[in-house]
Amino acid sequence: MTEPRLAAKLGAEFLGTFWLVFGGCGSAVLAAMFLSADPGTNTQVQLGIGFVGVALAFGLTVLTGAYAFGHVSGGHFNPAVTIGLAIAKRFEWRGVLPYIVTQIVAASFAGLVLFIVAAGKDGFNAVESGFATNGFGDRSPGGYSLLAALIIEVVLTAVFLYIILGATDDRAPKGFAPIAIGLGLTLIHLVSIPVTNTSVNPARSLGVAWFAGGAALSQVWLFIVAPIIGAAIAGFTYALITGANATPVDEGVANNP
Repeated sequence: MTEPRLAAKLGAEFLGTFWLVFGGCGSAVLAAMFLSADPGTNTQVQLGIGFVGVALAFGLTVLTGAYAFGHVSGGHFNPAVTIGLAIAKRFEWRGVLPYIVTQIVAASFAGLVLFIVAAGKDGFNAVESGFATNGFGDRSPGGYSLLAALIIEVVLTAVFLYIILGATDDRAPKGFAPIAIGLGLTLIHLVSIPVTNTSVNPARSLGVAWFAGGAALSQVWLFIVAPIIGAAIAGFTYALITGANATPVDEGVANNP
């Protein structure tokens, strides 16, 4: 099998990251809350998808993106994943910076497209709505503290990397990794949306924070640092814990792409 060129890998990462941010954050901005008047009672009825729908949207974007683009780039779509895989010797370090730059650009472009769409509704305000950004304290959906946000983002990103590394291990069943990874990300969102609005992905956080004002940008550092810490923990410990083959590979997201 011919190794894809770097340009092709970056193109696949761009498409996959764009889809993750636009699909996941778009579901939160456009569809999580949707009130419609009930003509019978003249009351407002919630027809939106809520937390569960948003969690499914993020999981489905990763699942579909991994199947669509994983065979080209490995399907990272997340700087923390790229760094964690490099630490675990599943990805070459020379590709880390190009991947991360591409992911951040793609996420920001997705945020821009989403902002243009959302602004098509009268009264929309990205700053007041939060625009699907991540936060702690008064910017946490449930009012959780900085410490709580830090812990949950580190732990859940580590879990996400363990799932990725395990599902793509040579010993795992072939062809099912995107399903496990997508469902894992869904569960991660079900747990942590009330705490931080769920990041586990620095590109996802940055991609929408640009449009939500200074308060969002002042807290985005946590959602860069915490996911990288969590990914590094998993990258350093996966082979030690599971006895996996830590021989570096040249192709794909892992030994079993």
